[in-house]
Amino acid sequence: MFSNFFDKLKNGLSKTKNNLTERVTDILAGAMTIDDELYESLEEILITADIGVETTMEIIDKLREKIREKKIKDPTLVNSCLKEVVADMMGNEISSIEPEMLPEVIMVIGVNGVGKTTSIGKMASKLKNNGHKVIVAAADTFRAAAIDQLEVWSNRSGVDLIKHKEGSDPAAVVFDAIQAAKARKSDILICDTAGRLHNKKNLMDELGKINRVLDREFSEAKKQILLVLDATTGQNAVNQAKQFSEVCPIDGIILTKLDGTAKGGIVISIKNTLNIPVKLIGVGEGIDDLQEFNAKEFAEALF
Repeated sequence: MFSNFFDKLKNGLSKTKNNLTERVTDILAGAMTIDDELYESLEEILITADIGVETTMEIIDKLREKIREKKIKDPTLVNSCLKEVVADMMGNEISSIEPEMLPEVIMVIGVNGVGKTTSIGKMASKLKNNGHKVIVAAADTFRAAAIDQLEVWSNRSGVDLIKHKEGSDPAAVVFDAIQAAKARKSDILICDTAGRLHNKKNLMDELGKINRVLDREFSEAKKQILLVLDATTGQNAVNQAKQFSEVCPIDGIILTKLDGTAKGGIVISIKNTLNIPVKLIGVGEGIDDLQEFNAKEFAEALF
C-alpha cells in the first residue's frame, strides 16, 4: 500500500520534479563554488516552481544557515540540505479525513473549475470504503452541470445524493439532506456549495444561511469546511485561499491536479503562507487518486 501510494505521488509530481529538482541538480553539477550567484539561481528555480517569493526567500535563508552550520563547501551536497530545509518547513503533518466524531458535516467550497465536484465524489468513495455511511447534498444549485456531475459521481461511489432542481435554495437542499441523513442513519454528510467568489457578499449570505440550517437542524454534528484549490493555477490558488478565508473559516485544503502541473511547489507555499493544513491531494484521474496528504512523503517524493 505504502509503495503504491508513494509511486503514485512520485508520478503525480513528475512535472514538478522536472521543473524543480532536475534543474537544481543541473545547476549544482555545474557550480564550482557555493556563492551568491548560486543562491540566486536556486532562488529563481524555486520561484518558477510556484513556491512563491516570500516562501522562497525563507527557504534560501534557511539553506544558507544550514550550509554554514554544516561547513559545506561542495555544491553537490547542497541538494540534500535543500531537501532537509523543505522537509522541516513542511513538518511531520499526516492529514486524515477520518472523522474525529460522528456525525460529521463536511462543507466543500471552491470556485468553479477547480475540481470541486470530482473531489467530493472521490472523497465520498474514500469515506464509504472506510466503512462510513455517506450522503451528499447537491447544494451548488446555480449550475445544472454541477448537480448532474455530482449524480454521476454519487452513483459511481455508491452513496446517496440529495438534490433539488437547478436554481433552488441551497439551504433547502441542505435541510432535506440533514433529514435524510438522520432517517437513514448516515454518519457523514458532504455538502457541495456554490463558489461565486467574485461576489463575496452573496457567498457569505449563502454560506451563512446554510450554517444556520446546520446549527438548527444538526447541532450534534461536527462541522468542517474544506476548500478545493487547483494546483495548476499556482499563486492564484494562494490568493483564492486568502479571499475565501475572509468569507469563512477554512479547516483544510483539497489540492487538485497536482499531476497536471510543473508548479507543485504551491503545496509548500500554501503550508508556509496560510498555515491551513492540506488534507487531500489529487495525483491522477482515478477514483482512488485523491490521497491523504503526508508532508514528509511529499518532500521525499519531490526530491
